[in-house]
Amino acid sequence: MKKITFIGIALIGFYANSQEHFSGINISKRVGILNATINPAELNNLSGNYEVNVFNFSTNVSNNKISFQELLNGEDIENKFFTGSEPANFRLDAIIQGPAFAMKYKKWGFLINSAANIKVNAIDVDVNFGDAVTNSFIGTAQINSNYNQRLNAATWGEIGLGASRTIFENDIHKFNAGATFKLLFPGSYMNLGVDKLSGDVTNVAGNVELSNANANVNFSYSGGLANNYTDSSNYSQLFAGGLNGFGVDFGFNYQLKEKIADEADEETKSKSGYRLNTGLSVRNIGAMKFKSDNNVSNNYILEIQGFDSLNLNQFDGSESITEIEDVLISSGFLTKTSSNKDFKIKLPTVINAYADYHIHNKWYVSGYIQQKISDDSENDFTTIQNIYTLTPRFAGKHYEIFLPLSQNEVSDFTTGFGFRLGGFFMGSGSIVTALINDSTQADVYLGVRFAL
Repeated sequence: MKKITFIGIALIGFYANSQEHFSGINISKRVGILNATINPAELNNLSGNYEVNVFNFSTNVSNNKISFQELLNGEDIENKFFTGSEPANFRLDAIIQGPAFAMKYKKWGFLINSAANIKVNAIDVDVNFGDAVTNSFIGTAQINSNYNQRLNAATWGEIGLGASRTIFENDIHKFNAGATFKLLFPGSYMNLGVDKLSGDVTNVAGNVELSNANANVNFSYSGGLANNYTDSSNYSQLFAGGLNGFGVDFGFNYQLKEKIADEADEETKSKSGYRLNTGLSVRNIGAMKFKSDNNVSNNYILEIQGFDSLNLNQFDGSESITEIEDVLISSGFLTKTSSNKDFKIKLPTVINAYADYHIHNKWYVSGYIQQKISDDSENDFTTIQNIYTLTPRFAGKHYEIFLPLSQNEVSDFTTGFGFRLGGFFMGSGSIVTALINDSTQADVYLGVRFAL
């Protein structure tokens, strides 16, 4: 039952060697395609007339229960994941940004890019239920969850077409607006939602029974993740579903320019830096439809009454969400309320706001906010975190060193470190705290790009 009840535990082991992506460099003074993925209006601020992205990669793992050192050492992970009183949460978020090209011409900026996304989540898992099922608990635990416990995973690819325009510019001020239209290619999906579970879990010498139970249950799956959620190859299905969705980002940008002498020529003025660079954007508006041969989205009511009980041990050894569904159906405790062959999954829509201030010489400091506007309890979308980041930075034309300090919704406070040298960059949003105080987050990113 341990493997089945909380798939997120098994998935931690797969991704643990690696939550804001590209923390610290995503609003760098060296403006490039990375900046435009946060706010397409930044296309008019490209450091060169042309930018080519070769390869960027970022992966983040965070939770609210298990420290980085405990994760690496494998120290009683299941017991610790279900400690405390607040629901347990786990997030994995990986992105691969492939070949991309951007350019600016007069008052316009343009972009074409590609990306692959992987998301794995355990959302609001009831620690009392998890502890009673997976640990050496003896007795009866009363469960009364007033939220939706979810195990969720999704993969998809996207191609973005972006454009921006300078609305107003003089020697002091510059205003830009831009948008990116995304073509979405759903890969694979899995969701198990157990909403408002109430009941009794009895565990006697490892024999686990669920009785007097009620819940609303959702099973949704498509592609390889329906067949086996522990096989890493099923997470590589990134463009498998063809073009079946659309999304959009849009944003606005304002720059307060550095003061330049009136006698300076136009070329010097055009290449001058900024005193303040700010932006506001809304990202990931849209949805994608999954249409593989094994597609299904079923909603059930779980009801166990009287002297009946569900033997939870029979789930031991299962490696697919379809096996879990089949066992529950065979038990006779599920009543189907709706079923769909094809289903839509919403993108995790967020609002981003940031400001980068040039303090003096090569010293900068930036603030960044990522605020989701989606509801984690809904079964038809993938999740994203709320994040607040402050980043002091020392930056020259060909190099940069930065120290992001973040407050994350799941993993709390983290501190990282990163650098840029020419077109290569590498960093982490949590490496400092992971090394000194057992952070509950681990992440790393790197990339190569060049400007012309």
